[in-house]
Amino acid sequence: MTMREPAPNPWIAVRPGEDVGLLAERTSVAHQSFVESAGADAAVRSVVRDSWLRSRGNGVNPDGPDDSVALGGIELERYRKAHQLAAIRPVVRRLLVDDAVDSGLLVAISDDRGRLLWVEGDVAAKDRALHMNFVEGADWSEDRVGTNAPGTALELDHGVQIFAAEHFNRAVHDWSCSAAPVHDPVTGLILGAIDITGGPRVATPEALALVRATVAAVEAELRVQALIAPPIASGQARLEVLGHGRPVLLLDGERLEVSRRHAEILVLLAEHPEGLTADHLAVLLDEGELDTVTVRAEMSRLRRVFGAHRLGSRPYRLLAPLESDLSDVRARLDRGDVESALRLYEGPVLAGSDAPGITEIREDLWARVQATVLRCGDQRVLASWTTSIHGRLDRDSWVEYLSTLDSRSPLHAQAVAHLRTLDRRFGAHL
Repeated sequence: MTMREPAPNPWIAVRPGEDVGLLAERTSVAHQSFVESAGADAAVRSVVRDSWLRSRGNGVNPDGPDDSVALGGIELERYRKAHQLAAIRPVVRRLLVDDAVDSGLLVAISDDRGRLLWVEGDVAAKDRALHMNFVEGADWSEDRVGTNAPGTALELDHGVQIFAAEHFNRAVHDWSCSAAPVHDPVTGLILGAIDITGGPRVATPEALALVRATVAAVEAELRVQALIAPPIASGQARLEVLGHGRPVLLLDGERLEVSRRHAEILVLLAEHPEGLTADHLAVLLDEGELDTVTVRAEMSRLRRVFGAHRLGSRPYRLLAPLESDLSDVRARLDRGDVESALRLYEGPVLAGSDAPGITEIREDLWARVQATVLRCGDQRVLASWTTSIHGRLDRDSWVEYLSTLDSRSPLHAQAVAHLRTLDRRFGAHL
């Protein structure tokens, strides 16, 4: 009986003994043929061909890098500090980054949406990677830049290698990469991906094995941290409504995305512990005529999500504690901890909501944050606030910040220039 050869591993880009130069030439020809024709056939691995099809279907440009940055400056720093993967960086550095210095290799950690949180390793390689926008804060999801190891690993929830012209974007054809997703050991949800980027040697089986071993070590560390961390109490509920993302409800240890309307109702009920009638709630939710039948229907749907035992009626009220990022910021402001308040202040309360009751809460919180920043008079705090998306148009804070700066410093000149820009835009006078 003739033994069949095992099928080649579709996740490996360069098999042992394969001629890298010949493979690069074949792959480049296949990419050019695919991009220039409307056909679906390509002489590449199926995992790559399928990714090329998705990339083309998503309208990704194969001829140039996307030079936008999804997260930058203070926003990126705040997001990274709060991210679950921040705690495992020492593990990644020990296993991958320390040996990548002067090796021509880069090590990247992304979040679950493909945004690069950290890019470390060889300094010269980091400089070279600028031309393809492989930088911290950039979006390297497959939807955005096409076939690439971290983005495709997240798309398929599997470790994968992408070699040279297997990248959909021609700007990345000089590079190869190996990446694998990282999962929360408790929930099983994808937290992000770990990636090695460099020359052809990172497309070998050994490189992918190294990435997978690092992911295993990272997930083991997360498991230990989960055991050490205090457990979420049974029945505990928490609402996250700050910023421009979709509202999130943490309920009995489960993370649920909720509709804006349900988040509005929960915020308003938390603001009114005495309870709200259907008529009063309707007025707070809509400046027009929102009928009470619609309010009752929404409350019925919310009760199925939030739990009937947590919501009372006649009047509508919360029957159990509801923590929130909104209450966290207020608590820090109440005790004068302005730096912590700014770290937690991810953005406006339910940014997309125009409900009158929410608008009032949103404006009140912003005013409290601003007043606390002005009152503290701390140069570092003022710098953080005025360069954030929340305070960069806040003229009063810029004036206060300017007063803390040495008139001979470049920062003073920059602050004056920014104030003049605000004055031109809004008609004020310095």
